[in-house]
Amino acid sequence: MRTEHDFLGELEVPDDVYYGVQTMRAIENFYITGQKLDPDFIIALAQVKKAAALANMDTGRLSHAIGDVLVQAADEIIAGQHIDQFPVDPIQGGAGTSVNMNMNEVLCNRALELRGEAKGRYDIISPNNHANMAQSTNDAFPTGIKVCLSAKSAVFLASLDRLASELEKKATAFRAILKMGRTHLQDAVPITLGQEMGSYASAVRRSMRRIRYVQRHIHTINMGGTAVGTGLNAEPAYIKAVAKRLSEITGEQYRTSQNIIDATNNTDAFADFSSALKNAALVLIKLANDIRLMASGPRCGLNELHLPMRQPGSSIMPGKVNPVIAEVLDQACYQVIAGDLAVTLAVENGQFELNVMEPVMAFNMFNSLNYLTRAVDTFVDKLLVDLKPNVEQCQKWLDNSVGIVTALLPHIGYEKSAELAREAYTTGKPIREIILEQGILSKKELNHILSPRQMTRPGIAE
Repeated sequence: MRTEHDFLGELEVPDDVYYGVQTMRAIENFYITGQKLDPDFIIALAQVKKAAALANMDTGRLSHAIGDVLVQAADEIIAGQHIDQFPVDPIQGGAGTSVNMNMNEVLCNRALELRGEAKGRYDIISPNNHANMAQSTNDAFPTGIKVCLSAKSAVFLASLDRLASELEKKATAFRAILKMGRTHLQDAVPITLGQEMGSYASAVRRSMRRIRYVQRHIHTINMGGTAVGTGLNAEPAYIKAVAKRLSEITGEQYRTSQNIIDATNNTDAFADFSSALKNAALVLIKLANDIRLMASGPRCGLNELHLPMRQPGSSIMPGKVNPVIAEVLDQACYQVIAGDLAVTLAVENGQFELNVMEPVMAFNMFNSLNYLTRAVDTFVDKLLVDLKPNVEQCQKWLDNSVGIVTALLPHIGYEKSAELAREAYTTGKPIREIILEQGILSKKELNHILSPRQMTRPGIAE
């Protein structure tokens, strides 16, 4: 053990760890989720710290003797090392101070080790004076959140793009399969299965555009604002340099807010981002539920789609197979919607110059991106790729439907069409059969009017 101290007193710290006294206090104070920090967030915050160290060296305020080893320690974390040195709970009081100091202590103790010094020699390299130079938790922590959101959303967008592309493939493959469209869960007019798949793809791509739009706001940072956004203890040259350095490190374009005080005390950008994830979840739920309904049965449901069989569906009913992949996508999305509510409540609870609820915002947004990415990948790999149409069943429902009478309106009028619909409901005969029996239209005329091409595009069959 080694003994470290802060202004509250001394604590013993295991000598084989890189974190220090303030991290130990956080471990003692906060045991809420039982989880650790998201590894992507640890890497993102290390990128922020590296940018700060480089910017402070650029201005000449931080010596290279200290700055270079802090950068080397940050590079190790960015490469995925030392992730186990961040034991603080993601949900914590203090607006993220425990996370910020956890990072500062790990950086300093690893930098001390690189120089051949003992851990805890903060008189040589200090978590507060050097790793936190020209910073506060109030600018470093939210900037780390934004860098992490940017990285995670890029991965999620790639998953959504793959989902949309697979739906577009299905739209092409199923373009000639005519089926019954439904509104109010009742028969409507025909549509092709390909058109339905294309509509899902369009909604997914719209979700992608929403996420890209809100990404603009998470690329605006308040680094250099320090405690309340006024820039106390941060040089103007540093504020300019740190955004430039962070952009170089991440490969993303980060810019300093035109009003750093606003960017420090308002977190509405996180509300925008979380809302975009929620909207994506709503689109995915609609898709998953439509798939579940179209695959219902197989004997006593719609049975228009064949889903790949992934596991037995019941502990008591032999032969039952459930749409478990669509179900798990739904449940992941429900969790995202719940997380958005937590973010919303946290965003509205900022007071004066700071919103201290950023830890719970980060926790929920990171989880939402993780859940959505994994659930979408699962849906594509284990359901959508091997999804098959039941062409015969689609045609059966179409033949037995009264809804196709709508296509006859321009040719025989509403009153006659309504009479045919009533007779079909009363007798149970298909509309096509009644029309031919009564000689209302010839078989050739009827086949043309009710052809897939005529039934599923704008205009009137001529």
